[in-house]
Amino acid sequence: MSNSPSAPGRAGFSEQSRTLIHKGRKFDFEMVTVDLKNGKTLQREVVRHPGAVVIVPILDNGDVVLIRNSRIAIGQVLLECPAGTLEANEEPAICAGRELIEETGYEAATIASLGWFYTTPGLTDEKMYAFAASGLKHVGQALEEDENIVVEIVPGAEAVRRAEQGEMFDAKSMLAILLAQRGGHLSRGKVR
Repeated sequence: MSNSPSAPGRAGFSEQSRTLIHKGRKFDFEMVTVDLKNGKTLQREVVRHPGAVVIVPILDNGDVVLIRNSRIAIGQVLLECPAGTLEANEEPAICAGRELIEETGYEAATIASLGWFYTTPGLTDEKMYAFAASGLKHVGQALEEDENIVVEIVPGAEAVRRAEQGEMFDAKSMLAILLAQRGGHLSRGKVR
């Protein structure tokens, strides 16, 4: 994946206005009004997001450090790669290192870019930066007060298999694992 998506096509509309509906702790909600090519006006609620990172942490033996994360929005615990929201003016690679320690307790010697993608462009402008992390050293978790996360170490080939077979349900994690595998960071070797 390149560092930027292909040039987007013409949107077919021109933005008329944006109205803040709610200012949130991490992101905002806006009402966006656009004029369509056919002369009609359309309004959509949009989540304005500062951006985020997702990290595929790879141990020296090829295992992947995943997390079991309690997700309030769906009322379930999901198997995921560590991830987090960018702070104001924070570089994505710095955020990746911070979130890796916070959620998994591992510090990385190397954080390599896997590219970026829009998470849900029908709902939000969130841009997510994907990274592979290696040279990991355990330093201890630093969870935020509202986080309920348990670390789970999975063989690299098993992580790839789960992503390919649709056995993970978190899209950012599935994509990041597949990007890491495609980029040569993870092996498709034998599943233990």
